[in-house]
Amino acid sequence: MFQDVLGKTFRLLGYTIQYGCIAHCAFEYVGGIVVCSGPSMQPTIQNYDIVVLDNLSRHFYSIQKGDIVIAKSPSDPKSNICKRVIGLEGDKVCTSSPSNFLKSHSYVPKGHVWLEGDNLRNSTDSRCYGPIPYGLIRGRICFKIWPLNDFGFLRASPNGHRFVDD
Repeated sequence: MFQDVLGKTFRLLGYTIQYGCIAHCAFEYVGGIVVCSGPSMQPTIQNYDIVVLDNLSRHFYSIQKGDIVIAKSPSDPKSNICKRVIGLEGDKVCTSSPSNFLKSHSYVPKGHVWLEGDNLRNSTDSRCYGPIPYGLIRGRICFKIWPLNDFGFLRASPNGHRFVDD
């Protein structure tokens, strides 16, 4: 009797560990669901929008200009940021604030990307902390789940901003 209970307990523990490892690998390497917060990506992504994160694009270096990505914050490694890719390595980007009269430009160094929020007046981004190492990117946002009226794939618009398909 005791051996049966012990055997079933170890079997359940084994299945739990196996499925836990599979779930960890899926969320770490394939993708996951993320709740976005903060005003920096408005109007494209509102506070508490729920999106699908594609982690495979980061591993295959297929992040493109115009993509919205989740990255580790360079100023606080415990938090993540949600921003749009404005420049890839070698691109010339405007490094000054939109309100500055004199515009300054710089080139994105090798192995880095330039990230900015869509809400330029209320976004802490690469204009504040500089280019972001590619290794800090966790994944690309490809699909919006919530709210339901914005449900759909995110794709690039002609002016470089993102919007949700109808």
